[in-house]
Amino acid sequence: MTEFLELETQDAVRMPWNVLPGSKSEAAQCVIPVSAIYTPLKPFPNTPTLPYAPLRCRNCRSVLNPFSIVDFSSTKIWICCFCLQRNHFPQNYQSISETNMPAELFPQYTTIEYESSTEKAAMTNPVFLFVIDTCVIEEEIGYLKSSLLQVLGTLPENCLIGLITFGTYVHVHELGFGQIPKVYVFKGSKEVSKDQVLEQMGFFANKPKPTTGVIAGVRDGLSQESISRFLLPASECEFTLNSILEELQRDPWPVPADQRAARCTGTALSVAAHLLGICVPGSGARIMAFLGGPSTEGPGAIVSKILSEPIRSHKDLDKDSAPLYHKAVKFYEGLSKQLVHQGHVLDVFACALEQVGLAELKVANEKTGGLVVLAESFGHSVFKDSLKQVFQSGGNDLGLSSNGIFEVNCSKDVKVQGVIGPCASLEKKGPLCSEVVVGQGNTTAWKMCGLDKTTSLCLIFEVAKKENPDAIAQSANPQFYFQFLTYYQHPSGQMRLRVTTLSRRWVAGPGSVQDLIAGFDQEAAAVVMSRQVSFKMETEADFDPIRWLDKSLIHICSRFGDYQKDSPSSFTLSPRFSIFPQFMFHLRRSQFVQVFGNSPDETAYFRMILNRENVANSVVMIQPSLISYSFQSGPEPVLLDVAAIAADRILLLDSFFTIVVFHGSTIAQWRKAGYHEQPEHQAFAQLLKTPREDAEAIIRERFPVPRLVICDQYGSQARFMLAKLNPSATYNSDAPPIPGGDIIFTDDVSFEVFLDHLQRLAVH
Repeated sequence: MTEFLELETQDAVRMPWNVLPGSKSEAAQCVIPVSAIYTPLKPFPNTPTLPYAPLRCRNCRSVLNPFSIVDFSSTKIWICCFCLQRNHFPQNYQSISETNMPAELFPQYTTIEYESSTEKAAMTNPVFLFVIDTCVIEEEIGYLKSSLLQVLGTLPENCLIGLITFGTYVHVHELGFGQIPKVYVFKGSKEVSKDQVLEQMGFFANKPKPTTGVIAGVRDGLSQESISRFLLPASECEFTLNSILEELQRDPWPVPADQRAARCTGTALSVAAHLLGICVPGSGARIMAFLGGPSTEGPGAIVSKILSEPIRSHKDLDKDSAPLYHKAVKFYEGLSKQLVHQGHVLDVFACALEQVGLAELKVANEKTGGLVVLAESFGHSVFKDSLKQVFQSGGNDLGLSSNGIFEVNCSKDVKVQGVIGPCASLEKKGPLCSEVVVGQGNTTAWKMCGLDKTTSLCLIFEVAKKENPDAIAQSANPQFYFQFLTYYQHPSGQMRLRVTTLSRRWVAGPGSVQDLIAGFDQEAAAVVMSRQVSFKMETEADFDPIRWLDKSLIHICSRFGDYQKDSPSSFTLSPRFSIFPQFMFHLRRSQFVQVFGNSPDETAYFRMILNRENVANSVVMIQPSLISYSFQSGPEPVLLDVAAIAADRILLLDSFFTIVVFHGSTIAQWRKAGYHEQPEHQAFAQLLKTPREDAEAIIRERFPVPRLVICDQYGSQARFMLAKLNPSATYNSDAPPIPGGDIIFTDDVSFEVFLDHLQRLAVH
C-alpha cells in the first residue's frame, strides 16, 4: 500500500489498477474499470510554479512533460508521448540541453503548475451572495445571525457581499443604499426571469437599456454604480449588513396551525442566480444558501403546504408517488445549467430536523462544485464550525478556488467514459470519448465552477485495444499515458494551470494475472466501486445494488483468487486483494447502499460528500476506523467488530460523518462515580481524556465538521456504534458474549458467514 501512497503524494492520483489490462477483453475480465481518483488541487509544497505559459503539442494540445522524447541536438525537437507528433521548441527554449533542462522535463515534476503573468483574471474579488431562509423559529434565526456576524468579521476587505432573504416573498437588499434599509421584493409563488430582475431592480433607471446583446457585467452596458448597489466590498457594507442581520426577524406571514410555512427556496435561488449573472458573470461568485425547512411555494417546491401531507420518502420515490419530485429536479437542472454557464457556485447549508429538499437540489450543488453541510439546527456545532472553516485562513483553510476547467488527454488506445464527481460536462467530443457514458460523459473537458484542496474526481476509462495478445506482447512501448490539466483561478485571483502526467505499464496474455495483482490498489478499487454503485442507484431503474456488488466481488475472486476448483477450503487471496472483500462487506451495509432509515435528503448528502472526497476519507466512510483505549495498552486499532466491545475499554469510532466515543460499562460506572476527579486516579482521568482529545483533533481537520457522539455501553446513543460493527455475535448466536462484551440485535449476516459464501461461490 505504501507505494500507492507515494504515487499519491507525487501526483494526487490513486488508481485501482497500476498495471493496466492491455486489451478490451482483458479489461472486461478485471470487473473494476480502468479508473483514477484525482485531486486536482492537492497541495504540493515542493512543486514549482513556472512563471510562463506551457508548451503544447501542435496536434493533440497536450503539454510538454517528463515522458516526452526530447532531441537536444541542434534541431531542438520534442516528440509528444500521446500522439507521437514532432514539435519544434520555440526560440526561448534554444539554450536547453541535457544538463540545462526546463523544470517541466525534470523526471520528479510529473505534476507542475504554470502561472502566466499575461493572464490576469478579469475580476479578482471573491463574491459571496448570502441567501437566508427566514421561515424558521426565532431561536434558529438567532443562531444563524450570530454565526453570520462572526464570519463577516473575518472576511477579506476586498470581497464583495450581497444579501437576499426569503420566506413567502424574496427580498433583495440594496446594501449600497446606506440611509435606510431598502429592499426589492419578488413574489415567491412565480418564476422570475432575468429581464424581470433587470427591470424591477432599476438597473437601467438612469440610462436606456441596450436593445441587443446579453446584459452581463460592466462590459455589456451595466454601470459599476448599479452593480455596487447590491454587491459591495465587505469593508464598505459592514455596518449596513450588521444592522440588517441584527434586525432580521422571522417571516411575518401568518402560518395556519395545520399548514407549513410558505417557503419559496427555488424562486430565491433563481433570483440570486440572475443577480450574479447580471452583475458579475464568469467571476467564480458563490451563492451561499442557508435553508431551514422544505420549499413549499413556487418552482422547486418539494411538498405542499398542508401539514398532513408527508414529505417524500425513499419508498415514495421508488413507487414514483412523489408528485413534486421530478418537477423540482427539472427546475434545479435548469438552474445548474445557468450557474455553470455563468461560472457561479451554489453552496448549501441545510439545517433543519425535517428535509429541506437536498435530494432535488443535489444536481445544482454537484454540477457547480458547491460545498454542502447538513445539520439538525443552525445552533449545532456541525453547522457553526463548518461555516467558520469556510472562511478560515492559514494552513487549515479549504483553499477555495473557482472558474476551473478540467481536461483529460490519454493514449489513443484508452477512451474516456466520464467523470463521477462535482463537475459539469463541457460536451467537448472527440476521438478520446467512449460511446459508453458514465457520470458526466461524452466529453474530455469539464467545468468546475468551484473546487478546493480536497475536491476529488473519479475518472472512468475504457481500454479500446482489440489486438491479439501476441501482438501486444511484442509491443515496443507497453505504456499508457494520461495527462490531467486543471485551469483554475487561485484564491489569490491569479489564473493557473496545473498539469499532471502519468505513465502506467500495460500487460496482456497468459502470464498477465500476477502483474495485475501486483499493481492492485484495493482502497482505490473500493472507492471506485462505491461511486459507481451510488451513481447506478440514482440513474438505473430497478437496479439491485447488493446483487451487483456481490456478483462483481465473486467474479474478481474467481479471476484473481488462488484455489482448486470446487474446493472452498483451498481458497486464498493475495495480500494485494485480501482486504477488498471486507471493504465490499461494509459497503453493502453502508448508508450509500442501505437507504432504509435515512431520508432522501440524508442519502443525497452522504453521496454528495462521497463523490467529492479523496481515497483516504472515502475509505473511512465505507469502513470506519475503530481505536481502542485501555489501561493495559495505549491507543491501538482494533477490528470493526462487536467483539471489540469490552467493559474496561473506551472505543473511538470514526465514520467520517460521525465520531463516536464509546465507554464500556465499567468505565462508564467509574466515570459516573467521579473517580476521575480524585487525585489518586490520575491514570483514569487521562484514559477518559485521551480519546476526547483525539476526537477533537479529527474534527479540527475535517470538512464538513463531523457530529460528535459521546455514549456509554447499553445507553440509547450506543446505536451509533453498534450500527457500524460486524455482527459476529447476535441475539441468536450459539455462544454467549464474553463477560463485559455485547451482542447486536440483527438478522444481518456476519463477515465470517459472508466470506464463507464468497469462497464457495468463487471456486465453482
